[in-house]
Amino acid sequence: MEQAKQGSAGERHEGRVVLRLTGADRVEFLQGLVTNDVKRSAGLTYAALLTPQGKYMADFFVLVRAEDILIDVNADLAQMLAQRLSMYKLRKDVQIEVTDLAVFRGLGEVPEDGWNDPRDTALGWRAYRPDGTASAGEPAIDWDAIRVERTVPETGRELDGETYILEAGFERLHGVDFRKGCYVGQEVTARMKHKTELRKGFVTVEVEGDATPGSDIVNEDGKVAGRLHTVAGDRALAYLRFDWAKGPLTAGDALVRWNG
Repeated sequence: MEQAKQGSAGERHEGRVVLRLTGADRVEFLQGLVTNDVKRSAGLTYAALLTPQGKYMADFFVLVRAEDILIDVNADLAQMLAQRLSMYKLRKDVQIEVTDLAVFRGLGEVPEDGWNDPRDTALGWRAYRPDGTASAGEPAIDWDAIRVERTVPETGRELDGETYILEAGFERLHGVDFRKGCYVGQEVTARMKHKTELRKGFVTVEVEGDATPGSDIVNEDGKVAGRLHTVAGDRALAYLRFDWAKGPLTAGDALVRWNG
């Protein structure tokens, strides 16, 4: 995706850390580890690092530049991600450091230093600026409402160490490439793609009543069909077992409707 020429100054995205990879082997190194193809992208790439068993460890944005690679990751995962990447370095010429860059995001036209969010056009753009750069004081954006509407799970809210990325919608969110070749957890992910039908996953549901994140979603037979996650108004993200999520559903005192 190409950069635009002008646009909003945006707002600071708190709770993010930007790592920098340098060294002659940095591109090949990262290419062999993460779920997406970092070589072919002309802008931000959304990707994840998985366990060898194919489960989620961290998701992040990758920006390949002429002199380095930036990785925009949730602050709670940054130290773990840096340590895990270091484990895979072996004798490769790769250095990993924490930068002093801050993450900004916004909607509307992309600024000169910004890049489109590759997951969904509704999520606007992201930019990396020196720490201390002030936000523009623009009206607050309800990012959770956008995520819920577009079914975009987030680290610490929906995504955890038990998540399989295809159940989390990573194919729809452009976070996995099935043509790039090997990466950590690739065999399990490819098998889920080509040999099985997904029976569970994140969806957007309608809620009526007091819906509490973390509540079990129960079907009319009393079986737990899933769990409620981020709630935004009368909609929410939910993780469902599809074959049990039939008929009337409840989460605590709230009614839950899914059009699956």
